[in-house]
Amino acid sequence: MKPEEAEKLLDFRCGVTKLVDRPTVQATEVKLHELRSGGRSLIEKIEDYQPAALAVLGKQAFEQGFSQRGIAWGKQNIAIGATMVWVLPNPSGLNRIKTEKLVEAYRELDQALIMRGL
Repeated sequence: MKPEEAEKLLDFRCGVTKLVDRPTVQATEVKLHELRSGGRSLIEKIEDYQPAALAVLGKQAFEQGFSQRGIAWGKQNIAIGATMVWVLPNPSGLNRIKTEKLVEAYRELDQALIMRGL
């Protein structure tokens, strides 16, 4: 999807955002304070819009951005208001997760949204 096409996601009741508003090649280029600041800003946005789910791509990004530790893939035991919080593998080519695991993780989120009537 091209950046200028991102608005089309709204037709599917989806949105895309990022914790850090600058391009990087690898996650290691992002400083902890940037992730924490981005996490706080994202929580405010989620509180305002209250989507059904928030999916954060990558364990490290979630742990650092939201001050969490030892999380697993999938639905988290926290929510932001009524918003379910999920941590999913990043589909980036730099990720080592197997395709089957990637598909399974995204399917679980899809099923949870279907169960909520979305």
